[in-house]
Amino acid sequence: MAHGQAAFGERIVMDPEILTGKPTIRGTRIPVELVLAKLARNPDLGELFEDYPRLTLEDVKACLEYARHLVERDQQRARRSARPVSGDHAARRPCAVIA
Repeated sequence: MAHGQAAFGERIVMDPEILTGKPTIRGTRIPVELVLAKLARNPDLGELFEDYPRLTLEDVKACLEYARHLVERDQQRARRSARPVSGDHAARRPCAVIA
């Protein structure tokens, strides 16, 4: 995991002066959230790069790695805080739906 953090850490920044601290691609005002949303709707990298010519493949990979890191971190937190329920092997929580 440390290698992945280093990879996205070089490209993903959170600066309170840029988009109120949202994670963005270094040197741009392109938020990670926007890249992920566009890929979720249409995973065509060509179209993404046409819309945002400053983006690189490495930027997109960093966005995906950042998202993976957040999911993994949340899962670890959930496992630590989960208390087994009698007769149940693990506490079950629904996933949040992102619109």
